[in-house]
Amino acid sequence: MIRIEIQPHWRFHQSDGSTLDPQGLDLLQAVHETGKLTEAAARVGYSYRHAWNLLAKWQEFFGSPLIALQRGKGAQLTSLGEKLLRADQRISARLTPQLDNLAGELEIELNRALQATRPGLRIHASHGFAVAALREWLEQDNRWQWELQFRSGVEAMLSLQRQDCDLAGLHVPAGPLGALSMSRIQPWLRPEHRVITFVVRTQGLILAPGNPQQISRLADLQRAGLRFVNRERGSGTRMLLESLLQQARIENASINGFYNEEYTHAAVAAYVASGMADAGFGVEAAARMFGLAFVPLAREHYCLLCHEDSLALPAMAALLEVLQHPEFQARIGQLPGYSLSRPGEVLPLAHALDLWGKESLL
Repeated sequence: MIRIEIQPHWRFHQSDGSTLDPQGLDLLQAVHETGKLTEAAARVGYSYRHAWNLLAKWQEFFGSPLIALQRGKGAQLTSLGEKLLRADQRISARLTPQLDNLAGELEIELNRALQATRPGLRIHASHGFAVAALREWLEQDNRWQWELQFRSGVEAMLSLQRQDCDLAGLHVPAGPLGALSMSRIQPWLRPEHRVITFVVRTQGLILAPGNPQQISRLADLQRAGLRFVNRERGSGTRMLLESLLQQARIENASINGFYNEEYTHAAVAAYVASGMADAGFGVEAAARMFGLAFVPLAREHYCLLCHEDSLALPAMAALLEVLQHPEFQARIGQLPGYSLSRPGEVLPLAHALDLWGKESLL
């Protein structure tokens, strides 16, 4: 079975025609994490000499160093080095889901032409850490041609209604907010829908390291001068935030940057990490990935929704087997802010909503 990987690639150009391919940006990440050039070079598989020559080449191009070496204190990124690293992280966080979608579409076309696999399940779900892990795990099963496309919560529900997918990602906040969230997608819900349980995740405020603005609640986002970055309209996370604001009687427009949007949790965190915003809203795992502060505000169930007759599809048993696999569950359990919620259990939609509505929000 053929697999396709597409990665973003960027290049710098000077007015004199000179160019620079910023290969080895992983070296900057390693310096940032280790604080030593020798350890950073070894981590990314470079000799110390090659790493030093690479940094010297960048310094010559930019006219400014990317790292600062101090005797007895190791190495640390300069302001320029930090900006380059954050820019690379933002590019990856923003573009990777879209490129993964494109790669998946090309894989399906190619493998169908080669008749290499049997049709699996079509899953449309918003991008998240648990869903990304599920996609990687499914790709190891060469018996089936899985199609897992990243779509916003609303787009996934529309796909399920049009029968463009077999399963749609569904976010349901714990407690009374679940009913409010479901009211927004009520037109697409059907009595015959079935829920396949997956995970519970914690969402909240993603803040600069150390929380210098001392933000502890949603009302703090209304402060003058504070900059916010949001998820895109139609995403489950955006709907959760809007429900929380409605509950707290806070107007969306009172938050500076409420309509400034990013399309993944990681992109929101990268935006805050770069210093372009003081706060964002998303999952705890994204905050921890970038070494950011996090204030938990809500728990929500992330599950998969399908029509009852889809349970009889040949690949469904394989999907449920993955969700119940101990090694896969152990991987999900390692994600900060995620916990398992009887993964792979099939419930009527009304029954699931009733159970979750009795839980506490946090």
